[in-house]
Amino acid sequence: MIDHQFINNKFGFLGNDFINEVHQHGITDKIKAKTELISEGEKIKFIPFMISGSVKVYCLNDGRELIYYYVRRNESCVMTFSSIFSNYISKIYAITEEDSEVLLIPVAIMHEWLIRFPAINRVFYQEYDKRFIDVMNMVNEAVFHRLDKRVLNYIKQQIVITGSHPIKLTHKEIANNLGTSREVVSRVLKKIENEGEILQGKDGIRVAVNENVSQF
Repeated sequence: MIDHQFINNKFGFLGNDFINEVHQHGITDKIKAKTELISEGEKIKFIPFMISGSVKVYCLNDGRELIYYYVRRNESCVMTFSSIFSNYISKIYAITEEDSEVLLIPVAIMHEWLIRFPAINRVFYQEYDKRFIDVMNMVNEAVFHRLDKRVLNYIKQQIVITGSHPIKLTHKEIANNLGTSREVVSRVLKKIENEGEILQGKDGIRVAVNENVSQF
């Protein structure tokens, strides 16, 4: 069943006719954590809108991940949306970070809506603005920050996304997401633990109480 409150909050500005269209054509799906939604080269059939949970959007280069951004509650994936104007082929990988629920709109219906309800472009303009900032932050992190700072920021980011603290992250998972090796991450984690930035335990990784994670 479609979440009526989500639909009204997300698309209410488009009017009742559009809301009725969403209820008629939209599909909701509940997806378990760590489920791949789409991979590079796949044909795109739906435009997703996150009702709850979060999705990691990334590319692969020689087996290493490069994170572009995260899609969170009330957001959509602009790289998926942009693909429907060319060849409908995905240029990214997307995987759920936690149990999630998504609203799926068939691409043929989205094309119709762009003509009949042009104000819907406002939704995607806002998404493009968010994603541009996300990608710029990613570039700044990779170019200007040392790896220990990037690892600590990644841990904080995951705490905010999942709401879990301590958070369970494997050294390999961190390495894959930051484009480095597990051995390097293990050394970095030991270093920042010795510096009092984090505490590693059986229940996961805990960030020091004086570290601010709310900015992520």
